[in-house]
Amino acid sequence: MGKTIGIRFKSGGKIYDFDAGAFVLQMGDPVIVETEKGLGFGTVAKIPVPVDDEKTADGQEKQLKKIHRKATEADFEQREKNAELEKQAHTFCIKSIKELGLKMSLFAVEATFDASRLTFFFTADGRVDFRQLVKLLVKEFHVRIEMRQVGIRNQAKMCGGLGRCGREFCCSLFMEKFDPVSIRMAKEQGLSLNPTKISGQCGRLMCCLTFENEVYKELKSKFPGLGKTVKTKDYTGKVVRLNYFKERIALRVDDGEVEIGLDEIIK
Repeated sequence: MGKTIGIRFKSGGKIYDFDAGAFVLQMGDPVIVETEKGLGFGTVAKIPVPVDDEKTADGQEKQLKKIHRKATEADFEQREKNAELEKQAHTFCIKSIKELGLKMSLFAVEATFDASRLTFFFTADGRVDFRQLVKLLVKEFHVRIEMRQVGIRNQAKMCGGLGRCGREFCCSLFMEKFDPVSIRMAKEQGLSLNPTKISGQCGRLMCCLTFENEVYKELKSKFPGLGKTVKTKDYTGKVVRLNYFKERIALRVDDGEVEIGLDEIIK
């Protein structure tokens, strides 16, 4: 039995499981871990928990990458150097894209902890032939270059910002993955179907539409549908409005409208 610990490499990013080994770590501790691309700088996002040895599909013991060490002052200095390298690479790449006339929008550059690889993140409407651009980047920085095209929602997650609610983007603050969002969710919640009112800064439907969707579906199942005729002790009328949270229903009756409680309906 070992100890598994959750490590996050950037704010709002996915939490990865690592073998904690003999290290005693607390939430927020900076650590250096082993990754497929070499050493990486991360922070503890989930405290160590004892776990039984897991097995893979072929019955072999599942091997987790290990914590290499706690981060030192030198590691923080290296991270600052990487940040400066990323800034230089971003500026140079933007200049090169303009010179080559490529139809792509670069928005972020990430360096591995040992600065042996630079990953350039961009968006584009279609496929982009960036072979000449890669040659220029390799010649300038003498490291491995990776170009990664991502969607507009991923760009918003990586760049961050403030939503129309005034809070930081959910995707960059705590969401680890994107769930499907549909216009039906807005209908279920009685929201305006105006695209400008239900779309996020990325231009796609707001991710928060998914957060309460199941609650609305459950509440809605208890109410009669709009336009349905219902009876109470005192009234018979058609349903014109629903208030799910107060459990109130507006009925159109002969002399106008009345509001009743959900428990007043005679089934």
